[in-house]
Amino acid sequence: MLTFPDSASLAFPVFIQGLALSLGLIVAIGAQNAFVLRQGLRREHVGTIVLFCAVADGALIAAGVMGMAQALGDRPGLARALALAGSAFLAVYGVQALRRARHPHPLQAAEGGAALRRGAAVAQAAAFTLLNPHVYLDTVLLVGSIGAQQPGALRGWFVAGASTASVFWFGLLGYGARWLAPWFARPRAWRILDGLVGLTMMVLAALLVRRASIGF
Repeated sequence: MLTFPDSASLAFPVFIQGLALSLGLIVAIGAQNAFVLRQGLRREHVGTIVLFCAVADGALIAAGVMGMAQALGDRPGLARALALAGSAFLAVYGVQALRRARHPHPLQAAEGGAALRRGAAVAQAAAFTLLNPHVYLDTVLLVGSIGAQQPGALRGWFVAGASTASVFWFGLLGYGARWLAPWFARPRAWRILDGLVGLTMMVLAALLVRRASIGF
């Protein structure tokens, strides 16, 4: 169980440590961030997607701190399987983004035919979150293992700090993207975004295959 000590003098530095570590990792360009940005630009179910991604990150961080980091660390076969599954998923998404880049169109905030249903949007967010091994490597293994080194009474504050970073970043990414909507109303800007997203996904997929081939 995660507990919270009464001493603010001990809790605050641990909270900041979790916040800084998680924020430093989550800001990196990746599939999850790209999807949240895209949904923010399209203004589709932004609150639901932001909430899902933040809660999922928080749950994975808490699980890592409470022991999952050690469990996955002892099972390289599972980590390799996750890498290959995630690589396939990212490659497919990358190809789709590159195809969209060949036929750009202005971003319409209320495109009825192109809009995702809430369930479909959450399903894609879940796939980008749970099928991406980098999420587990960052939240469960890295953040979790560091948080697990904290004294038992302080682990709750570490998880709270790391989870706050997720809420802040995904909220900024999803809702801040709306300010870019006029720029992305131009076909050329949308082509650049989809091209960058597609290339990023393909590079990440290749790196995951390489990581799986040489072992974790």
